[in-house]
Amino acid sequence: MSSKYLEFIDIAMKAADVSREILTEHRVKYLRGNYDFKTKNDASPVTETDERVEHEIRSMIQAAFPSHGMLGEEYGADAQDAEFVWVIDPIDGTRQFIVGYPFYGTLISLCHWGQPVLGVVEMPVMAERWVGIAGEPSTVNGLPIKTREHDELSTTLAASSNTEFVFPEDKEAYAHLMKSTKWRVYGGACYGYLSLAAGKIDLCYDSGIMREVDYCALVPIIEGAGGVMSDWEGQPLTMHSGMKVLAAGDRRLHTKVLEEIKKFRP
Repeated sequence: MSSKYLEFIDIAMKAADVSREILTEHRVKYLRGNYDFKTKNDASPVTETDERVEHEIRSMIQAAFPSHGMLGEEYGADAQDAEFVWVIDPIDGTRQFIVGYPFYGTLISLCHWGQPVLGVVEMPVMAERWVGIAGEPSTVNGLPIKTREHDELSTTLAASSNTEFVFPEDKEAYAHLMKSTKWRVYGGACYGYLSLAAGKIDLCYDSGIMREVDYCALVPIIEGAGGVMSDWEGQPLTMHSGMKVLAAGDRRLHTKVLEEIKKFRP
């Protein structure tokens, strides 16, 4: 390994260790009874576990790299204009966590001048840790992963969020992609994108739901596995991109899907 960002992986892995410990502890607590949650201003739920995981991770990173900025799902931004900024989603899939579904994880990423260069995703229930570093092959539990070569839209396997989140201006394009692909899975939070990185599915697309805390960790993982990730205009994702995300395991398929989306632009 020769990436210049390797010096930061140790703290990211230690943060993922802490996340796994807390989420495992709280899952056992949850299985014994109901789990309380609050509703935020954007109508999304948050639990004490979200808050604890993010607090612990932020504290660890702050101690290790005091000059770095921070952006988290629950505690907002701190020094967001710094050269290096850590982007954290303590539980991607809080709804799944609350109802006991196993498809939730912690997303930890590092951005260099806004560009995601390191991503670690901890999936505690499945005991999987996904790692991507710019310029290096991506891995899950230390084993290399690779996206699938596939460029035929009609036989594409896809993953997406539910239609309730789609921006109004994207509904036609979204419906078209639903009809044009072979079949889709819904509601897996970050796991659909991880499955793409491992070559299990070919395409992921979302509109109106993804934020920087949701996608920054996924970018190095997917790109390091041979895939491509962008917004719906084909622009590379940065810490400042919007809420429209498109990922494909094969660059040819990515190009074709962008062309399909353009058909529904004014």
